Amino acid sequence: MTSTRLPGKILLFSGGKIVLHHHIHRLQWSGLPVFVATTNNQSDKPVVDFCTANNFSYFRGDEFNVLERFTFCARMHELDTIIRVTSDCPLIDGNIIAEGLDKYQQLRNDKIYYSNCIQRTYPRGLDFEIFSRQLLEDAYENATLEADKEHVTPYINQNRSGSVVLEHHTSQPDYSDLRWTLDTPDDWTLLDSLLQKYNAGNLRYEDIIAILIKNPTLKALNTHVKQKEVNL
Repeated sequence: MTSTRLPGKILLFSGGKIVLHHHIHRLQWSGLPVFVATTNNQSDKPVVDFCTANNFSYFRGDEFNVLERFTFCARMHELDTIIRVTSDCPLIDGNIIAEGLDKYQQLRNDKIYYSNCIQRTYPRGLDFEIFSRQLLEDAYENATLEADKEHVTPYINQNRSGSVVLEHHTSQPDYSDLRWTLDTPDDWTLLDSLLQKYNAGNLRYEDIIAILIKNPTLKALNTHVKQKEVNL
């Protein structure tokens, strides 16, 4: 709720649902359990109220030590494998996540970090990271940089332990120039249009790509937006 560039963004309403509801609804396409890991802040009480009203599992933890929040959530629910997504991706596609998990499990290696974020070919807004509880616990026990704690996975995906194997989930053609994440008002202009005019909340990601390709003016609404960088 305390986003600096677009405060309260996850409770914005469009296409019949708030952003967080679209996000969880589309994650459920994966067939996997979803846990909302929010903060202890009073400002995030509306998130808890929403989860309670809709019977969604949630966990509350430290605002800035998100690594700790994830670790304690994983411990509480006895999770062996963690798939990290962020709630500023309301048009994420759970089918991609299920496909990624299947490939991750085939590799049979708890040292693997598997994602579509490092070697990017998917549109920004479909991001996921998969890693074992073992790697999460190692990061929690050994990460010292504040950025590692705030952003959860840098300790893992930058292989600070020296034992992590990076594997990439990619596709062709490369659509990494497309952006439908939610960080700024211009991002919201695009997402609101997709949700209201095209019913994008119920569309597979391939269909959303097709809409943006056919409508260059729509695509251009947020092409100038720069992603915040992680300062290590």
